[in-house]
Order: sequence, then structure tokens, then C-alpha cells
Amino acid sequence: MSGYIGTPPVRPTIGTAARKYLNIFRASLVERMTYRGDFLLGTVLRFLPVMTTILLWEAVFQGSSKKEFAGYGRDNMIAYLLLIHISRMFSSMPGLASGISRDIRDGSLKKYLLQPLDMIGYLISYRAAHKAAYIATSALPYAGLFFVFSGYFSGFPDALTLLGYLLSLVLAFLIGFFFEACMGMVGFWMLEVTSLLWIVTTLSYFISGQMMPLDLVEGFWGTVIKALPFQYLAYFPAVIFLGKVSGADLVRGLCVQAAWVVAFGLMTRWLYARGLRRYSAFGG
Repeated sequence: MSGYIGTPPVRPTIGTAARKYLNIFRASLVERMTYRGDFLLGTVLRFLPVMTTILLWEAVFQGSSKKEFAGYGRDNMIAYLLLIHISRMFSSMPGLASGISRDIRDGSLKKYLLQPLDMIGYLISYRAAHKAAYIATSALPYAGLFFVFSGYFSGFPDALTLLGYLLSLVLAFLIGFFFEACMGMVGFWMLEVTSLLWIVTTLSYFISGQMMPLDLVEGFWGTVIKALPFQYLAYFPAVIFLGKVSGADLVRGLCVQAAWVVAFGLMTRWLYARGLRRYSAFGG
């Protein structure tokens, strides 16, 4: 026979858990908005490499006899490079993997184990707040930039394409988060992951389409790169907005992108569970 002595423990409901992480989101948003000046300055500074890249491709088209490369004319190419920065605004997760690895190494991970708080749930709420604050503070500068370079865009996408574009940005955020979280979980098995993170980040810069459209890579390697999840961090949302992916191809691409979200989400949970089995909390 079993029973409780005194008041039985109250199990948290789904609504209670949702409110908990919503409160974390709100608190993190207030914290991040305190540094809106830093966000604004960072946004302005990010315009410098944008200008450099635009000038580079202007010189490429002026010095070449070709009018387009892999279906990208001068205007299309510049528009694509501008849209890449919107994609990365959602998918980039600076400091996430290194922060998880540091918490594992110095014992700070204990705070998630001793409190009724899921580490992954907390971090995704915190990062969502960070992105909301960043988008809110940088919306005006980016609007000004796109207004100045509006001549490079052939037009605004229709409602369905725009909906697909916005959905792809949300999915890009989730892929970016779970991928970086997986990299951080490597800290359970490796004492120092800085070099690994540098290699992966550098590789991701090229194969996610940040430097140039992935369509420029033809043949076997082009097929391999497009089979990887990295294209959904930058390239895929940009080509949706430009109308290069539409109809059945758009639906198929969004489904594959969502599948990568699920795959990385499950991988993050699995690595976290396996890592905790061998975790020894020292320090903190």
C-alpha cells in the first residue's frame, strides 16, 4: 500500500510549463531591450561588410562579359546578398554552443538540474527574446537599407510566397538553435570545443550560401551542399523571397526544413540525456 504523507506533490501541467517559459521570455526580453543601443550600433556596423560585398559583385559584373551567373543577374545577386542578412538575423546563434560547453565545463549546468527548469526550454526562450529584441531595434535601419537598394528588387512577393518566406525564417531560427545546441553538447565529451566550433562556423559560412548563392556550385558538390541542412540557415529563405522557389517546390522545401528541425531537436535531447549520464558537477 502506498500513499502520501501530508499534501501530495503537484505535477506541473502543460499550461503551467508554458507560462513558466513565457515568463522567462518576457524577463529576457526586458533584459535585452536594456542594451538596445548596443544592438543598434551592431546593426550599423554590420552594414559595412554588406557594402563591401555589393561593391565586389558590382565589380565582378562590370569586369565580366556575362550578364548573369547561374540565373542571377546583377540586380538578383545584390538582392540575394541583402536578403542573406535577414536570414542570418534569425538563424545565427552567437555564443550559444560555447555557452553550453562552458556551463558543462565549470559546473554551472547544475542550476538546471537543481531547479524545475529544463535547460533546452530555458535557452530557446532566452534566444527567442534575444531575437525579438534584435529585430525590434534593427528594423528601422534595415528598412532604410532596403529602401536605398529597392531598385535591385523586381517586386514584392505575393501573399503565399511571403507567408512561406516568413515560415522559413522561423524554421531557420529553430534549425540554428538546435544545431548550435548540439555543438554545445559535445562539451560533455570534449573539454575544449573552441577549435571545433571555429571549423564548423567557417564551413557553415560557405555552405549556407552567405558568401554567394549555392546555385553557383554546380555538379556533384552542388548536389551534396544542397542535401545538407545548412542551406536552410541563409540560402533557402532568400531564394523564396526572390521567387526562385515556388509552388510544389516551396512546399517540399518547407517540409524538408521542418524535418531538419525535428531531427536536430531530437538529436539535442538525445545528446543532453546521454551527456547527463556521464556528467560530474564540479565547481559552479
